[in-house]
Amino acid sequence: MLHGAIAAVADTARRQLTDLAGRTVELPAEVRRVATLGPVPVINSFVFAIGKGDTLINGLPPFARSARWKYQSLIAPNLSRQPQAQGLDNAPQLETLQRLAPDAVFAMDASTVRTVERTGLPVLFLAWRDAGDIGRIMQLMGEVFDRRERADAYTRYFDGVLERVRTAVAGVPTEQRPKVLYFSLKTLTQPHLIADWWIQAAGGISVTADGRRTESVRFTPEQVFAWDPDVLIVSSPEELAQIRHDARFRRLRAVRERKIHAIPAGVHPWGHRTAEQPLTVLWAAGLFHPSLFPGLNMTAEIKDFYRRFFDYPLSDRQAEEILHGNPK
Repeated sequence: MLHGAIAAVADTARRQLTDLAGRTVELPAEVRRVATLGPVPVINSFVFAIGKGDTLINGLPPFARSARWKYQSLIAPNLSRQPQAQGLDNAPQLETLQRLAPDAVFAMDASTVRTVERTGLPVLFLAWRDAGDIGRIMQLMGEVFDRRERADAYTRYFDGVLERVRTAVAGVPTEQRPKVLYFSLKTLTQPHLIADWWIQAAGGISVTADGRRTESVRFTPEQVFAWDPDVLIVSSPEELAQIRHDARFRRLRAVRERKIHAIPAGVHPWGHRTAEQPLTVLWAAGLFHPSLFPGLNMTAEIKDFYRRFFDYPLSDRQAEEILHGNPK
């Protein structure tokens, strides 16, 4: 009789949530063990922002096991002790995942969701089609971890940064907004569609914004010359050094005028999808329109964000390291 009563209580303690694909997923009342699949550093950044990095039970995938992602393990030291849950091809390792027995799995790819779903594990789809999904991801995280106030605080911060920048650049006419290219010098690609959004939100004009829906776009050196951007933002400090001495691009306006920058990198490179996206917009706005942000102190902004949302007290040196895209 007692056993039956306990089972009944356990059943009633479960709850149902709707993920960002509209799927109904059943979770325990308290989610204590979480796995992240696919763009693991991206998803982890949202788990950090909701204050639950200690629930992560799988480690970083092969591509993120370098100093560039060291802040993942500084914020959540448990990551360094956990097994990988996906291989070099990013396919989920189902046996490992089942052995870990997560209360919830987060993924951003529909095929991964279907694969994990077949194991019986509860998996939630996190959509990232546009910038509006950032808030929806955080609201879902708030429901999963029962931290709705924290999710609301992040959303208010995000909206506040966007409004702060929008107000500052509102009077800048289109013809005075800089043409900007964010790209990988190594592959000659603009790697993430989200970059078109944050460049525009910061008061710039993304030269790759052509209405496409594909995640990345590839181009030739000739196309870069046709665009002749006012500002170049590259994927790493190494590429920043390389492009300064690359004969192919020596005559570009941005190179001649030394308006080339490396994207900052914290828990993930800021030009990609990350919970740090509001910092990306603020940093870029300061680059594009420095006279409109005379008191902007990005070191202080980064430290405040990390303290408030990642529960991590950065030093000035660490904040500068992130700002220059150079974690070591």
